[in-house]
Amino acid sequence: MSSKWKKTEALLRNPSIRNLIPKTVRFNKAQLKKMLDNYRMVYAKPDTGSYGNGVMRIHQKNGRFGYQHGERMKSFASLDALYEALRQETKHRSYLIQKGIHLLKYKGSRFDLRVMVQLNPNKAWETTGMIGRVAARRKIVTNFHNGGTPMPVSRLLSVHLSKSKAARKVKALEKLGVRTGITLRSKFPGLRVIGLDVGLDHSLTPWILEVNTSPDPYIFRRLPDKSVFRKIMRYARAHRSK
Repeated sequence: MSSKWKKTEALLRNPSIRNLIPKTVRFNKAQLKKMLDNYRMVYAKPDTGSYGNGVMRIHQKNGRFGYQHGERMKSFASLDALYEALRQETKHRSYLIQKGIHLLKYKGSRFDLRVMVQLNPNKAWETTGMIGRVAARRKIVTNFHNGGTPMPVSRLLSVHLSKSKAARKVKALEKLGVRTGITLRSKFPGLRVIGLDVGLDHSLTPWILEVNTSPDPYIFRRLPDKSVFRKIMRYARAHRSK
């Protein structure tokens, strides 16, 4: 299931998850204007795609408009000029616009969290791993394949929370991962694994930025605790053997 739009639609049906999904709409000129008027900063992302490729950060400030794609930044005097430039960037592919979340930072760089959730051998959803991803300098995405740095979640949260509060936040994220897995599998019965990209804002609200249905497990090899990666792969092999 590669369509971000279809996964978002499925998640919005669950009242316990709906409020943790940033407002997301299909990309067009009218929606771009409305979203920028409402939020001032939004992200445009391909409906299908991975590794953060094609993601753009768009903003409106002091009557001017601009966007960042990779390390390139451009500025425009009008919405019309911005929209035409974005149409060239998207190359007429299907894109979504998502409310921008101002992510927490670690040493000046934005970070988000990847939450790995799998069906365990008893066919129950279980959160099997969690890792932080710190964006490279001047980059807007945190993905490892785009220069992001994997890091233990405890280290990232320690800047913003006490040890006990960080532990409670991790438990809450584990439960959110399970709820998300159950919700998506009810719509897509063949689903066995998901990777949630969760962004925390300054109120520590966990926003589900995206759900990957073919998440790369190998980033978890970079955690100091090697048992996390071993468990993820054990569960993956158990399903393959069936």
